Amino acid sequence: MIILKTWEEILLMREASQLVSKTLGMLAKEIKPGVTTNFLDTLAAEFIKDHGGIPAFLGLYGFPKNLCISPNEQVVHGIPNDIPLKDGDVVSVDCGVVLQGYCGDHAYSFEVGDVSPETKKLLKITKESLYLGIAQCVRGKRIGDIGFAIQKYCESNGYGVVRELVGHGLGKKMHEDPQIPNYGRQGSGKKIEDGLTVAIEPMVNMGTEKVVFHSDQWTVTTQDGLPSAHFEHNIAVVKGKPVLLSTFQFIYDALGIVSDEEKSFAFPE
Repeated sequence: MIILKTWEEILLMREASQLVSKTLGMLAKEIKPGVTTNFLDTLAAEFIKDHGGIPAFLGLYGFPKNLCISPNEQVVHGIPNDIPLKDGDVVSVDCGVVLQGYCGDHAYSFEVGDVSPETKKLLKITKESLYLGIAQCVRGKRIGDIGFAIQKYCESNGYGVVRELVGHGLGKKMHEDPQIPNYGRQGSGKKIEDGLTVAIEPMVNMGTEKVVFHSDQWTVTTQDGLPSAHFEHNIAVVKGKPVLLSTFQFIYDALGIVSDEEKSFAFPE
């Protein structure tokens, strides 16, 4: 069942999502060759708690850490460890918090040091596909329109779109209805309405879309060992249009990136 949110609930969800955004912005300064993902996990837990939140992933379905950190061929759900990041790595950092009873959950794929042009392109196309999906999240369209837009753009650039893992509704629970696949058929699925709050999160592979689920019951990697990218935003449908609850601006401020990509989906003040 899809739980549509009131304006008051959307405001609370935005606060939770913004705490995730600030956490990712803080981590952006720390992601460099030689740093371990366990170190990043500890930093994030302290930051979230210092800002009144609760790390949402710790213990969720039994997950053992505060962040999902997935380097290179890991698609999602990577478990932080003591292996240092290397120059040229790409690493997805997925963070969730609970604040005032509501969840925020989004992700960004970071470059570690100097990455290859091929990796840069993968990240660029995946992030662009996220915004194409968000643009379809308008009143009267259907959930399938979101995935169709993402799939068409990524596959036209030669990339594999993961099928087994999807975006989702978001609210008092981390995972609510509806599921938001990153592939689909135009005009299919549930109709989009005001008050819908979702996490849209393309997971896109440089090669095949096929993935492997590992024996730790969490780690998911590409079948061919090529890199994967993952970007995620939280969105609410307000007055018929998608607005961002989350932002990458804290990351961009930390990294000195100038971007107006979020302008079309700015939250109404």
